Amino acid sequence: MRTFLRDQIGLIVLYIFNFIILFAIYSVFNGFSDLNNRLYFIFLSLFLLFSYLILKYLNNKKIYSTINTKPENFDDVIGSFGTSELGKDLNRFINRLYSLYQYKVHLYLKKQNEHLNFINQWVHQMKTPLSVVKLIIQENEDKIYINEIKEEFDKLERGLNLALYNARLDTFEHDFNVENFNLKELIKQVVNSLKRYFIKNNIYPKLNISDNLIIKSDKKWIKFITEQLLINAVKYSFDKGKYVEINAYKNSDNTTLEFSDKGIGIPKKDLKRVMEPFYTGEHGRNFGESTGMGLYLVNEVCKKLEHDISIESEENVGTKVKVTFKNFRVYNEVL
Repeated sequence: MRTFLRDQIGLIVLYIFNFIILFAIYSVFNGFSDLNNRLYFIFLSLFLLFSYLILKYLNNKKIYSTINTKPENFDDVIGSFGTSELGKDLNRFINRLYSLYQYKVHLYLKKQNEHLNFINQWVHQMKTPLSVVKLIIQENEDKIYINEIKEEFDKLERGLNLALYNARLDTFEHDFNVENFNLKELIKQVVNSLKRYFIKNNIYPKLNISDNLIIKSDKKWIKFITEQLLINAVKYSFDKGKYVEINAYKNSDNTTLEFSDKGIGIPKKDLKRVMEPFYTGEHGRNFGESTGMGLYLVNEVCKKLEHDISIESEENVGTKVKVTFKNFRVYNEVL
């Protein structure tokens, strides 16, 4: 009703102004012979005004009702403006608008899929020369310069993997497999794959995970999460911390995987934004390798796997990242 009155306010004001003018003219020129004529004139004018407003409102009630309703999706709006002439015109307009919207969305999705396919193909193509380089490195282990090449090779491989996982995130539902696996074995695999990175930075891992701790999740994506969190922990412990601790423990009905370092920490002003895409923060800008995508992808993967992630950090003290797995299972036998 409020929307209707706002829509008709111009007509109401004009009608009242016209009524006042006519009433004044008739009064001045003795158009009203007595009080009854005046009351009849007032009643007739107001009756006509209210009759018009009521009929107008009832005719377009569906329009005003739809305008004041918050739709949950586009289908709730289509054909919802009623059968009045204005309602029919609005329904036709909304249908045309929806068709345009679908066309635009289709174009954007097509471009996005083309971009994702390109990234996937490019990353896989780059894997081939990387494999060749890796073979050359293995054949020339005795060369003095080979360690520097190994370091650059590792950086390139990690960067390509990050791009590949980022591209796969949009098709996550088609690229994950939930299974039970031993958490300690998986962490050991990741730590071993980052062995050169740990040694180069003089940082050493401390592992405190039960041998029989089994979690249920996607093994490949948990490897990715672990690798990104360990890379961050080592990177920001440079010249400060000496150890990165990896702990896992049972807490009520959950298992918590915890990564702790004694590095430079995260400034308080950056802590709320470190999981935003491309946000590198104050310390991140001082490290050339920082892309601002690692923690963002870790957070997105945790959301999709329905795992919880939290970060506690104090500048110049260190950082602690916790990943909580729900509905875990622990077997007593040693695997």
